[in-house]
Amino acid sequence: GLAAAFAGCTTGLRRPAPRLRVRGEALPGGQGRRSGGAMAAVVRTVGMMLRETGQALDRLGCQLVGSPAYLEALSRHRAVMPLKGTVPKLSGHGFVAPSAAIIGDVTMGEYSSVWYGAVLRGDVNSIKIGEATNIQDGCIIHVAKHNVGNVSRPTTVGDRVTVGHNAVLHACTVEDDAFVGMGATIMDGAVIKANAMVAAGAVVTPNTTVPSGELWGGYPAKKLRDMTDAEKAFTHESASQYALLAGEHAVECGKGFEQLAEEMAQRADDSLMTEDYAAHLGIPMPTKKERYAKTNL
Repeated sequence: GLAAAFAGCTTGLRRPAPRLRVRGEALPGGQGRRSGGAMAAVVRTVGMMLRETGQALDRLGCQLVGSPAYLEALSRHRAVMPLKGTVPKLSGHGFVAPSAAIIGDVTMGEYSSVWYGAVLRGDVNSIKIGEATNIQDGCIIHVAKHNVGNVSRPTTVGDRVTVGHNAVLHACTVEDDAFVGMGATIMDGAVIKANAMVAAGAVVTPNTTVPSGELWGGYPAKKLRDMTDAEKAFTHESASQYALLAGEHAVECGKGFEQLAEEMAQRADDSLMTEDYAAHLGIPMPTKKERYAKTNL
């Protein structure tokens, strides 16, 4: 069910025809009244010629003054970056936010997601993320080559794990169906057992084991109590909901410039549409859901 739902979010995308505007009139796909369509084609052609000429002159000028600025990328950030010959291994159905950073020896399972601003740095050891696991915004996951105990440790996160916003995982193990709260820190050699929960802001000290079915919190983290049935159910629900939500974000982040321009024009048109105006045109007032569906074909 999860696979089908995720696939429904991320497949079947196509870019709609661009909306051209002449004298304030929107012309979907460059069509419309014959005169308007012809004028739009002329304006578009002239505009492209001017842009290309300007770009060529800019490149020529940079070459003449010995500046390589025209070769510089707009942003050096790479969401997925190889290191020392090792390329991150990502699934075909996961989501990596554009502002995240996955570096080096990192493996991600199917339907897992890494959200905005998160960093997974597998530079001196490996990071493994299981299936349907979510690493939320601002998280940091790192590894150890030589820590205080001179022990080399990777970081392993199991299946269906939720790692809350701004959590830090360092050279530790988080088993299947566990939950790490927002801002928590899991240190070297610590093990969060399957179906365990670490409270927000907790610090699990090195080589500590959090047993299954227990809620730990505090600094340093200690057992607070056994988990309730509702908390156990929530860990599964959280992983499932984030996997589906990742599909929606993947759709939005995957849109091209033309589709974004089309949606911007559509929103401008929608802002002018009122029930009275629609009635005068003799058309039904589209609902928000219908307008969203139109721009996400």
